[in-house]
Amino acid sequence: MMNENYKILGKYIKDMSSETPDIETFLFVKDYISKYQLNIDITSKALKNKLVEINTTLKFEDKEDNSKKSYFEIVFATIIRVGDEIKEKKDLEKIILCDVQKEIYPHLETSFLNLLHNSGYPGIKFEKKIDFEALYNQRFN
Repeated sequence: MMNENYKILGKYIKDMSSETPDIETFLFVKDYISKYQLNIDITSKALKNKLVEINTTLKFEDKEDNSKKSYFEIVFATIIRVGDEIKEKKDLEKIILCDVQKEIYPHLETSFLNLLHNSGYPGIKFEKKIDFEALYNQRFN
């Protein structure tokens, strides 16, 4: 898809991690994983020639103080070229935090769910859809 403000040149899974240290943890987590929370973090760094690398990290983790925990994380990299007409930092931030995320998220969520399902937790779904507009607005208002 060519948006006039940016173009996605490439996207890939940079890092993926699923850690369940032992069978006791696995059995505990199987009963408890519905309490796990999904967290998202987005960072970016400018490359040359108007290219930007965006790293979107999803973590699915237990926020409680349990000794038995599994840990799941995926880091998804997207490389974009920014259009010449983007001059304002604010416009660039909206592209990085909002527009690109909305475009890549369905693929990223599927990849992450596959990781969880293949890690032995087949029933997991993320009930809450991430509202990137809202997150973006929260950050700046």
